[in-house]
Amino acid sequence: MEAAMLRSWEIDNNVRLVDPKRDALYDYDAQEQKAVVAARPWAKDPVYFRSVRISAVALIKMTMHARSGGDVEVMGLMQGYTEDEAFIVTDAFRLPVEGTETRVNAQEDGNEYIVEYLDLCRAQGRQENVVGWYHSHPGYGCWLSGIDVETEALQQYQDPFVAVVIDPDRTISAGKVDIGAFRTYPPTYEPGSAAATDSSSADGGIQAVPMAKAAEFGAHANRYYSLQVSHFKSTLDGRLLELLWHKYWVQTLSQSPQLTNRDYGSKQMLDLSSKLKEATGALTRTRPAAAAGAGAGTGTGAQQNPLLGALGLGGTGGTGGTGSGGGGGGGVGGVGGKGSDKALEKIEQDFSAFATNERLGRWSETMKGQLFNMGIVPTG
Repeated sequence: MEAAMLRSWEIDNNVRLVDPKRDALYDYDAQEQKAVVAARPWAKDPVYFRSVRISAVALIKMTMHARSGGDVEVMGLMQGYTEDEAFIVTDAFRLPVEGTETRVNAQEDGNEYIVEYLDLCRAQGRQENVVGWYHSHPGYGCWLSGIDVETEALQQYQDPFVAVVIDPDRTISAGKVDIGAFRTYPPTYEPGSAAATDSSSADGGIQAVPMAKAAEFGAHANRYYSLQVSHFKSTLDGRLLELLWHKYWVQTLSQSPQLTNRDYGSKQMLDLSSKLKEATGALTRTRPAAAAGAGAGTGTGAQQNPLLGALGLGGTGGTGGTGSGGGGGGGVGGVGGKGSDKALEKIEQDFSAFATNERLGRWSETMKGQLFNMGIVPTG
């Protein structure tokens, strides 16, 4: 069971073994890196870098650091090098900086720590340079805020440099690391609409962002783009992971993500209810006829969106209203526009995802109870 759980974790986080004979990704060539920096190929292409490969050890370090911060953002740096259009991150270290629930940046004492740490690394034969920074977004996804964009844009004057964001709360809920990597565009570069859409999520999809962060989430989306993130391990990393897993796998198995992350679950429900209240209010103002209806809809609109029908607000249709109540809303779909409908559909998807996670958590607890209570006869 221990080996199976470790294998499952590696599959979920896409951790792949590099060449077991050479462990080539750990072979740092200082002269080659100097030549790459001198050539600066990224200066000719604003989206030159396409991917980031992070070692399993660095991934664990960053995730544990992000989780230790709780609701407060934390920050650290990543060491490694570049290989063609990819960043190779071999290690990471935390910074002694103080953050808040909405921002984090390094001060003078943090800069002194960086210099001393890198000097000690080089004295021990670790020649990799700093190739990026990471910080946490507890509970609100992987993207760059306005301050993050300015920080990354400033650091890219020392290119190559990449920004990584980790959400520790969603990591616990999903069972795999929620991580994203980003780079900013040059100030004079104007990205197209497709590029702006791609920056909305590390995987190219639209992620759920808390209502309090929604405005900032979209305000700077056209100033950066996301990179594909993958993970790797060496033969030594594999052995270290086995030792760590052997020590902690029982603790991991016995923990309940729902209990560990209950505060985040409560925040999710509160945020979803606030979004639903705002969206239905906007829809009511733009659809007075639909708001006057009562009961569950049976018309075209309600069939397209069950949540709209349950609220008595119809759906996205504008072609007819054969039912009463919510179904009648379908007949005036053209008045309200599609913006409110899409907002409600997104909320419905978020509710479904939340409910699915809760059900999976309960099923997991039931299976654990049946597994560990086998042969135990209840008394009393």
